[in-house]
Amino acid sequence: MSKLRRQLSASTSSVVEPKKLSDIKEKTGNLYESIAIIAKRANQINITLKEELHNKLEEFASHTDSLEEIHENKEQIEISKAYERMPNPALLATQEFMEDKVYFRRNDEDLFS
Repeated sequence: MSKLRRQLSASTSSVVEPKKLSDIKEKTGNLYESIAIIAKRANQINITLKEELHNKLEEFASHTDSLEEIHENKEQIEISKAYERMPNPALLATQEFMEDKVYFRRNDEDLFS
């Protein structure tokens, strides 16, 4: 199990919970900046999960499979279901951001433009 999947399964709920916008804004001083940081982190998580899932499913790929063999591969189906049950990357990114687990920095040139 990958580091990311262990982290996800440990503490993240798949249920959407409301967040106070003031709490999100408090982290950076700007609500839109906070949301942009969360969105970028969610994109990173999504890419990582897609690559991981693709690599695991690639093990089962065979170019000579018949239709019967494709439908009977229960391990492949279980792996896919496990990834479907995982929380949404946006939920994960929001939780990481709120727990100060996301590193971000400001570009000083943007502040003076």
